[in-house]
Amino acid sequence: MAKISGHQIIAKALKTQGVENMYGVVGIPVNVIANSAQHEGINYIGMRHEMPATYAAQASSYLSGRIGAALVVSGPGALNAVGAFANAWSNRWPLLLLGGAGEANGVDMGFFQEAEQVAAMAPYAKYAKRVEKVERLPIYIAEAVKKSLMGVPGPSYLDLPGDIISAEVEESDVQWVEKVPDPPRLMSDPNDVRAAIEAIKTAEQPLVIFGKGIAASRAEVEMRQFVEKTGIPYLAMPMAKGIIPDDHELASAAARSFVLSNTDLIFLAGARLNWMLHFGLPPRFRPDVRVVQLDFNPEEIGVNVDTEVALIGDAKQTLGQMLDVLEQDPWQFPQDSEWLQSVRAEARQNAEAIQSMYDDHSTPLQYYPALKSIDDALERDAIIVAEGASTMDISRTVLNNYEARTRLDAGSFGSMGLGHGFAVAAQVEYPNRCVLCLQGDGAFGFAGTECEVAVRYNLPITWVVFNNGGIGGHTQEQIDSGTVPPGAMSPGARYDLMMEGLGGKGYQAETIDELNAALADAFKLGGPSLINVPIAADAKRKPQKFGWLTSTT
Repeated sequence: MAKISGHQIIAKALKTQGVENMYGVVGIPVNVIANSAQHEGINYIGMRHEMPATYAAQASSYLSGRIGAALVVSGPGALNAVGAFANAWSNRWPLLLLGGAGEANGVDMGFFQEAEQVAAMAPYAKYAKRVEKVERLPIYIAEAVKKSLMGVPGPSYLDLPGDIISAEVEESDVQWVEKVPDPPRLMSDPNDVRAAIEAIKTAEQPLVIFGKGIAASRAEVEMRQFVEKTGIPYLAMPMAKGIIPDDHELASAAARSFVLSNTDLIFLAGARLNWMLHFGLPPRFRPDVRVVQLDFNPEEIGVNVDTEVALIGDAKQTLGQMLDVLEQDPWQFPQDSEWLQSVRAEARQNAEAIQSMYDDHSTPLQYYPALKSIDDALERDAIIVAEGASTMDISRTVLNNYEARTRLDAGSFGSMGLGHGFAVAAQVEYPNRCVLCLQGDGAFGFAGTECEVAVRYNLPITWVVFNNGGIGGHTQEQIDSGTVPPGAMSPGARYDLMMEGLGGKGYQAETIDELNAALADAFKLGGPSLINVPIAADAKRKPQKFGWLTSTT
């Protein structure tokens, strides 16, 4: 009878479950899993650190609709992945993390890199198990994939002892499992759908707010049709930008504070009233705001603000049901209403208020003109990865997205260090599209050597690093003053030269003309590049009526 090893079984089971790309850092005992995965036709991308590898795998899941996998070594390697693993939990993204572990026969003997890895992952996992039998490996993998995809999506973790990985068994004894089917798309109760439409019709100042749950459901066509049929202004959450093009006439992002504080009814679709939406509470919202909520997870209904009508079902299916109702009984919010005129007037006023900031081409550069240059240079289907406090926040208002799933950023968890992994995954999933990784210098520093991964695999990612001297912006004089400010980083750091040293193309852009020239060259390069852009230490976003973080006290 033919023998088969644990690592071969793992690779075959992953292939069966639809894994196409695996990101990881190899070492004892998982090297052979990566080798076997390649033998099965899985594309293995070797990363420089377990954190970006885990970020890449979850972005792969979100972008492709398939399960993404990450592979890490035991002990410190697996524990390096915990923060990124938790990010998938917070974002409700599928992920399969495979971690090497000490031998099953060596538990509590002080084995090499022995650690409680399952316990570390468990608080954030849909499924976290230590594999105990070689023949059952396909069952464990299928169950992990099923748990990750079904219900509320999230990450799964499998602990793989070294002796399980290397063991050989009779192939006929292996308990093979078929591919886990796609999650069912459940419809909402038709009575709730009709009630939702009727509630929306009664609003005098309605607002549609949609989140990345719409993108995850692949419901962008239905969402746009709903907005256009009803004529209601909409606000896209950060990673929902592009579900409807940002230049759509019903977009209200430029009047965000105004629409949030004045709307009398929100249709909340695939988004949560968490910190990103100020919990739906005053002073950011009216105390009497009504909520019609669409979510596939009933546990999310009524969190922080009572829901008037709840639609519990798949977003694509439910929006389709709502469109059917509107087809049978057409209705549109009056397009000459005072509400729409006020929203558009507020947006125009805000745009005029910051025009001078766009026109300021002084050096060191300010955020707004630099971001405007980037926006002008990007193709409409470009994928934008953004992280860093001011860099990310301001870019949301300047860089436009025109297609679904083309913006990746800190998300619900407010994570830092994810940009490199997200960018690598985006370029792997979409090799023929422009991928921009825009980061502040603090964000870039979390995993800057991942640029070498892009060089090694010839991924034509363009990094743009806004260097303002660290977290909050600092000058060299402050650093030299005797006490280095806690958030300070070297404003003269040349991250472009770092990219050059790793084998990519680097640019230093200190003026708008230099930035425009660098962007034009980088986007046609066909390989990885990095543009280092010194930003004024005192560069800020436009004055805000409210702080970005709403207190709960």
